[in-house]
Amino acid sequence: MRYLLLTFLASLTLMANEGKLIIDAKKFEANDAKGVSIFTGNVKLKKAKDKLDSDRLEVYMSAKAANKKRVPLKYIATGNVYFEIVSQDKFYEGKGNKVIYYPNKQQYEIIGNGFIKEKVEDRKIYGDKIYINQVTGEAKVSGTDNKPVRFIINIEDKNEKKANK
Repeated sequence: MRYLLLTFLASLTLMANEGKLIIDAKKFEANDAKGVSIFTGNVKLKKAKDKLDSDRLEVYMSAKAANKKRVPLKYIATGNVYFEIVSQDKFYEGKGNKVIYYPNKQQYEIIGNGFIKEKVEDRKIYGDKIYINQVTGEAKVSGTDNKPVRFIINIEDKNEKKANK
């Protein structure tokens, strides 16, 4: 489970560090003094092959400083959040009610009906809250009484493989 989540996070970090970031939405508003940009209505974020769709996306930026570009400090996507992350040999998709990403800390939170699937090896994890810190390697997944944490991985059965030959 930790390997799946850490590989997923490494892919998200690549998403935050290369190429152009394109965000489409029905509405945009910004408060430069607070350093926040808010996109609402059919929000679609794209960076290289990666994408994120949501109803609302808030991007919090660093404070203004002389001769320095503002950089994103936190992304909060809410409402029907769906994402696809493509790395060199991995392809992840996932969803949740809310996804928070802190690029400086390389920390991710998927809150409410969390799901991540690694498509190449068909590994899946479900949880009500998925927390991952790529720097420390810490990963936590919690569920509820009605929806426990679920991890699904396809394991090759040697006996089954021999029988098919």
